[in-house]
Amino acid sequence: MEKVSVDDAPTRTRVSQTILENGPTTAADLAEQLGLTPAAVRRHLDQLIVEGVVEARDQRITGQRGRGRPAKVFAITDAGRDGFEQAYDKLAAGALRYLADTGGDAAVMDFARHRLVDLESRYRPLLELADPAQRPAVLAQALTDDGFAASVSTTPAGAQICQHHCPVAHVAEEFPQMCEAEAEMFSRLLGSHVQRLATIAHGDGVCTTHLPATPTNPTTAERLPS
Repeated sequence: MEKVSVDDAPTRTRVSQTILENGPTTAADLAEQLGLTPAAVRRHLDQLIVEGVVEARDQRITGQRGRGRPAKVFAITDAGRDGFEQAYDKLAAGALRYLADTGGDAAVMDFARHRLVDLESRYRPLLELADPAQRPAVLAQALTDDGFAASVSTTPAGAQICQHHCPVAHVAEEFPQMCEAEAEMFSRLLGSHVQRLATIAHGDGVCTTHLPATPTNPTTAERLPS
């Protein structure tokens, strides 16, 4: 294998950061986003795979499949996420196990809700000042500012907020109450029902929260910025 220069490290960090922020991505898309040649991107991806930072996966095809083999996509591994300053470790999981043993699942849920009180108090004024149609985008930006690498997209059925980084992913694998409490917070802030479609804690590439369009406001999603 070609020897990798130490000078390549910043570019590899850009590659892995882009995958983290955008979810599983093809080498061709990475090359376009980063302004690199496909050959250079593949060289960095090969090294990131060796380091255990990213892994190659089969691309999920929606709709009719075209000819030929689908392109591989590259996703951040659990070890790769650790490199982006995971906020919780084995000590946090151990503390929650003790809390579950002594106070039951309800105590864990109370803790999960309590840890979001400050976050919700900071986000609420931002969303109250925003037009209802703009609130998903405002929430996504607030999450991004706090390191969750969030984005908002639209579908005919509504909007979706995607979080490409989760500081509690390892803990949430064992304690889904962390994800449930966050979804509850989103619902309160947005003033509408939300549905979790995917979570990093369950092995998905991103945490995806669906905000269905309401019958009284069916064009809400269409007015959201991309």
